Amino acid sequence: MNRHSLETAESGLSLRNPLFLLICILLTALNMRSPITAISPLLDLIRQDFPVSNAMAGFLTTIPLVAFAILSPFVAKMAGKYGMERIIIVSLMVLTLGGWLRPFGGLTMLLIGTFLTGLAIAIVNVILPGMIKREFPFRVGIMTSIYSICMNVFAATASAVSLPLANAGLGWKGSILIWTMLAMVALILWIPQQRYNQPAKLLKHTAHATRSVWRSPLAWKITIFMGMQSMIFYVSIAWLPDILQEQGLTNIQSGYMLSLMQFSMLPFNFIIPILAAKLKTQRPLVLFTVMLYLISLLGIIFVDGHLWWTAICLILLGIAGASSFSLSMMFFSLRTHTATQAADLSGMSQSIGYLLAACGPTLFGILHDITGNWKLPLSLLVIATFIILYTGMMAGGKGFIHPEEKTASAS
Repeated sequence: MNRHSLETAESGLSLRNPLFLLICILLTALNMRSPITAISPLLDLIRQDFPVSNAMAGFLTTIPLVAFAILSPFVAKMAGKYGMERIIIVSLMVLTLGGWLRPFGGLTMLLIGTFLTGLAIAIVNVILPGMIKREFPFRVGIMTSIYSICMNVFAATASAVSLPLANAGLGWKGSILIWTMLAMVALILWIPQQRYNQPAKLLKHTAHATRSVWRSPLAWKITIFMGMQSMIFYVSIAWLPDILQEQGLTNIQSGYMLSLMQFSMLPFNFIIPILAAKLKTQRPLVLFTVMLYLISLLGIIFVDGHLWWTAICLILLGIAGASSFSLSMMFFSLRTHTATQAADLSGMSQSIGYLLAACGPTLFGILHDITGNWKLPLSLLVIATFIILYTGMMAGGKGFIHPEEKTASAS
């Protein structure tokens, strides 16, 4: 059965300016978390305009994850049919539209705009790992590092400054619109890349073309690993400010703590992909990640608002999050032979993975409403950490999602 594939230019760089392409990729990465992380510190202000429960407040963070889960399985085929560049341009248009809708028209427009934002980010989430593998095949580790750093710098910045911007007179609506400008800049710079857009060639009947990533046990391990680490991250983004305020910190302090967690990710967003690419197996990095998750999560449960201990726990949580996310991204490349497989695995992992992650913030809010405290919800993240340990040890070993295709892809 014929299928569209992303095999175009798989053997080398396309005839374009690689530096300008890198700038486009990095500007796109700036928009992959900041529209989401900017919301969490603003929840109290949003509640003043739209009185909502904790479960509904958590749902504002969950909506993009639901969008990720719905669209991710189809992105690789869409990119194969229409070309990566064209799909990215369309996604940035949708991201800009969603960003302008969120502040206007009441709760309904906020929900619709957030959903559109999630759809756009889902497309970029899937395509960029495949594009990096295609355009920079011999620099996957370093390019993944740079891309991860840019994404998380602006995610952290959005958490840190969105509330001060709102308090400075912009309000929560104006604060959100600031991040929409980044999407507009990225869109303008991507438009010239349309000239290099190439829909993939239609492949004939081959095992390489028809073998489904969904049938690979290793792909499922990577998917669950992706889901659990994403759930911890998005629960943290959605609820850490509220958790810390309940433990005695001010709203400004809790926003800074959330930002501290994300800034602590930056060095490890750079280091971990490079180490992962050099190591024969990634299992030592998985063990390192799990150890930090356990220390930080148990610390948050028991430090009970002590500012400096809380800061240390959040730094460790950020390092663990950076390591687990970077490993997820690297597994897409290290456990596949081609950009097609990388995009397919990325789509599968981000679909099922983000569906699992989407349960986190809403379930967290529901459990808090039921129990009146954060200890039981936080204990669920400890359980998720042990799932990360199991799946990460499997995904971090040697091997490929389709080991029998190595010879075929090399020929």
